[in-house]
This record gives sequence, C-alpha cells and structure tokens, in this order.
Amino acid sequence: MISKLLLLLVVASLVLAAGTIYQAAGARLSARRHGPPGALIDVDGQRLHVVRGGAGPLSVVFESGVAASSLSWTRVMPGVAAFSRVCAYDRAGLGWSGAATTARTVDRIVAELRGVVAHAATPGPAVLVGHSFGAFLVLVYAARYPEEVAGVVALDPPTEWQDLTAARATLLRRGIQASRLGGVLARLGVVRASLALLTGGAPGVTRGGIRVLGPRAVRTLEHLAGEVRKLPADVHPAVQALWSDPKCFRAMAEHLGALPAMGTAASRVASLDDLPLVIVSAGDQPEEIVAKHRGLASLSSRGRHVVATRSDHWIHLDEPELVVGIVREIVDGARG
Repeated sequence: MISKLLLLLVVASLVLAAGTIYQAAGARLSARRHGPPGALIDVDGQRLHVVRGGAGPLSVVFESGVAASSLSWTRVMPGVAAFSRVCAYDRAGLGWSGAATTARTVDRIVAELRGVVAHAATPGPAVLVGHSFGAFLVLVYAARYPEEVAGVVALDPPTEWQDLTAARATLLRRGIQASRLGGVLARLGVVRASLALLTGGAPGVTRGGIRVLGPRAVRTLEHLAGEVRKLPADVHPAVQALWSDPKCFRAMAEHLGALPAMGTAASRVASLDDLPLVIVSAGDQPEEIVAKHRGLASLSSRGRHVVATRSDHWIHLDEPELVVGIVREIVDGARG
C-alpha cells in the first residue's frame, strides 16, 4: 500500500514538473514570436499596452470586454483608422499589459482609461467605443469627464448584471472561481496544451484530448475557440499565446469581481446631456434587455438605439462594418 502511494506521488510529481517545464518553454517561445504590437506606457505605476494608428484631429479610443484585449478590435480599427486616429489598449493584467498593481475598483479602472486617453489621444475630446464591460466603463467615464468626450458608442452593455440576483451572484462567483482555476491550469501547461488541441488538433482529438477537464470546461473552451475564430486568422496564434499566460486568468477573475460595481456606477449615470450617444444591442437579445438599452440611449438628447440584427454579443466581430459606420457618423459630426 505504501509503495503504491509512493509511486502515485512520484508519478504526480513528474507530471507536474513536466507541465511546468512545458509551460515555461512555451512562454519563452510565445514571447519571441508574439511580442506586443504596440507600446507599453506607464499610468500611475501601472504598465499598460497601447496600440495606435490612423491620423486626424480627433481620436477614437476602444475599450474591450471584461476579459478581452486590444486584439478584439482588429476587425474594426483599420476601417476607423481610414478617417481618424485610433487607439486600443489592454486593461491591467490582460493582453500584453502588466499585472494589476492595485485592486480593480471603478475609480482605478476609470483613472487608467483616462491615462490612456491623455497619452494616446489628440488634444481635445475623444470618441469612446466600449464593448460589454467596456460599454459600462465608457458611460461612467463620459459622465465624470464630459469635457473630454466627443461621443460614445456602447456595444451590447451587459445590463442584466446591474440587477445582481442570487442566481447571477452564484454564476459570477463560479466564473471567478473558474478563472482562478484556469490560472492554476495555465501555470501547469494544461491550458496551453488544451488550446493547441482545440486549434490544431486532428478531428476527434479536440474533445478526446481535453475530456479529462470535464464537459463544462470542454464546452467553455470550444465556445471561446469559436469566438476567437471570428478574428482574422493572423492574430489567432497571438490570442492563443496570451490565454496560455496565467496572468490573463488572474486578470479575468479580478475584472469579473469588478463587474457588479462597474454596473452599479453605470446605473447611477443620470444624464449625458446632449453628448452624441449610440447604444447598440445584439440581435439575439431578449426584449427586456433591448428595452434597457433603449433607456440608456435616452440618457442623451442626442442618443439613439440600434439593433445589430446579424450579431450575437460580439457585435464588432460579427458586424464590424456597422460599428465603423456608426463611429464615422459621430466623428464627422464632431468635426462639423
């Protein structure tokens, strides 16, 4: 009995060591192949990765979803860069940005966005475009600093999280726990191996190779892989490399933890006066969510509501041309 237990401990130790070595080697290779496409800036001691492009007297700043990076705007930025200066960045811990140096509070996240706007934007107000969690963030920013904002586009704000029922609180707690577990698995090389199977495995290997993680994990990974495939093929390896880094899972847990507070802050925005504002709903949203989105559009006397009929939650990946057109309208109006 003792010898069997000892053998199991030895095998487990070897597996853990092999996974750790595999992760370290893969991380070094990823760092060489997939370095940051933009620049790293310092915002009050926090290192943030910023990507800029385009030209013009007005800047458009993109704010990503709860665990997404600047790469999520790859299908939109080139179109907007044709008529304006553009800027996307990775929030603390996500993408190529450094791990968060402070707690993820609403004030801190807004302050970091303000630092990015000040660093990357042209003098004068900027147009802010936010998706999901980022939609809440740009609405809060516009309410706090209206003189710095020329217009806001909010893509599918997750208004269902503003009313944190017991069921949603449980779901959020499980999401945070799963993110933390993901960080542990990433350190052991499991995430790197699983993503390699999902994106490059032979038929039948996808489920068979990661079945040990359980059916829920398999479904989640396959869903994420499906969303990633909406991005241009040339950025797939970079996304895979980023999500093989434990840092991104820790950041996802931190931002999920900040979601209720960010939703509450957005719900307290009483008015945006006459700021150009467009709220875009995904085509698969139920009527009660669409109604809430229409309510957000009424925050401004110049607000309007649009339904992206061919999109799910990731509107800027499903209908990038729609997003580019809406941003162009706001930019042209601001210039006029």
